[in-house]
Amino acid sequence: MLIQEMEQYAKEYKVPIMQEEGLSFMLDFIKEYNIKRILEIGSAIGYSAIRMAMLDDDIHVTTIERDDERYQKACENLAKSSCQKQIQIYHADALEAVIDGEYDLLFIDAAKAQYQRFFERYESNLKQGGYIISDNLSFHGYVEHPEREMSRSLRQLVRKIKNFRLYLESRDDYETKYYELGDGIAVSRKK
Repeated sequence: MLIQEMEQYAKEYKVPIMQEEGLSFMLDFIKEYNIKRILEIGSAIGYSAIRMAMLDDDIHVTTIERDDERYQKACENLAKSSCQKQIQIYHADALEAVIDGEYDLLFIDAAKAQYQRFFERYESNLKQGGYIISDNLSFHGYVEHPEREMSRSLRQLVRKIKNFRLYLESRDDYETKYYELGDGIAVSRKK
């Protein structure tokens, strides 16, 4: 089956896809809050976009991927899936892409150092009462355990993730909850 193929590919080629625990949480969240229009920053190989679209024929996902190889692979996977009509993929840098439309959910799962910029760039596409889900906010436990051995570049990345978490807390126009699931997830609701 396509899902297992994609999981195997991700493992083999070290493509970061959402951890099962975090993904299950997000899929349940989409069902519970009747989310139909999703904007995803960071398609990778199309795994999460396909999993989200498979939930319901009325779900539409717009997804953006910058990396050439991953974009090609996502297009191949989409072509093999039963939900290609529900997914629109853009080959672009999310910090430069122009996306129109209003979304129920913005899902950020791309370059961790750019989370705040993605948030600010696309929050205007989010409907009132809509949600922003940010993945990888624990970053393999490094955010909670800064005493662990880290390279200089990893320390900088961890600091940026911490700063993004502080930024979310500082936004009075959003209500944010953290979940210690998968690699750490934040759900921010636009008030």
